[in-house]
Amino acid sequence: MSRLEVYDPVQGDNSEMLPAFVAKLCPRAELQPRLAGLARPLVFTNGVFDILHRGHVIYLAHARALGASLVVGLNSDASARTLGKAPDRPLNGEADRACVLAALESVGLVTLFDEATPLELLRLVRPDLYVKGGDYDVERLAETALVRGWGGDAKSLPFIEGYSTSSLVARIRR
Repeated sequence: MSRLEVYDPVQGDNSEMLPAFVAKLCPRAELQPRLAGLARPLVFTNGVFDILHRGHVIYLAHARALGASLVVGLNSDASARTLGKAPDRPLNGEADRACVLAALESVGLVTLFDEATPLELLRLVRPDLYVKGGDYDVERLAETALVRGWGGDAKSLPFIEGYSTSSLVARIRR
């Protein structure tokens, strides 16, 4: 994801007026030099983050508090569609989801991945800590073994009851 990918053709060439958070959007080709500029320890998490809600924001703030920088691996639209969610998900496109995440104070960098899991992206990022929500058993994830293989660690953060995008979408549809 680059600055050009969030360019709004209706507004014209407004690249000099883009908000500062756009600098947090990072295409994979620019990942290595951008990662070098982030403070360590580096925390990594991933997800679809389709409709950002209070549970997401609390989770991301807690993840960031575990290190000096937080990198979010965002499932691309194609990747998200492989996860068994409703056929019309994600509701928000990848560029919109990436911008919303990048605007958060807790997030240092957002990058997309097209695969079903972030394993390839993790190999590039090499975080000190991999974090997932409490609805995942991190001990059973291949991502945990990978990160621990280079001396990093993995942690599960408590799931915030009552906040899920799927339940929010279901309520809206009723």
